[in-house]
Amino acid sequence: MNFSSHIAKHFHDVHFGGNWTWSNMKEQLSDVTWEESITKVHDLNTIATLTFHVNYFIEAQIQVLKGRPLDAKDEYSFDHPPIHSQEDWENLLYKIWRDAEELKALIERLPDSTLNETFVEEKYGTYYRNLTGMIEHTHYHLGQIAIIKKLIRAQ
Repeated sequence: MNFSSHIAKHFHDVHFGGNWTWSNMKEQLSDVTWEESITKVHDLNTIATLTFHVNYFIEAQIQVLKGRPLDAKDEYSFDHPPIHSQEDWENLLYKIWRDAEELKALIERLPDSTLNETFVEEKYGTYYRNLTGMIEHTHYHLGQIAIIKKLIRAQ
């Protein structure tokens, strides 16, 4: 197994299970209702907002790995479409599962030699830094989602 495949598996595991933390996006979000997804707790982001935010940067990496320009902007990374129904929530979840599978496949096909190359511009560092950073970013927000879910259900 090449190094890119290991990164792809690690990325897949934070979404679908099998990682060391025993927590993953699919499991944490599987029983969240659309009402819970948009419930505000104190001044924290909602579960829907965090879910969209994580996937916003995944989408950006998909575009780069497909040879397209990086056009993501931090300022838009929390601007998700409105969630007014279970269908809206399920559509967002479907998109993140589909995008996670697509990015995993793109990472697996990435030659290991590319991992040390510059990711778009020098200021972003290497492909390795960005791909592993995406995994760290997902774990960070996964923890927030788990806590917010517990707070909502404790009310």
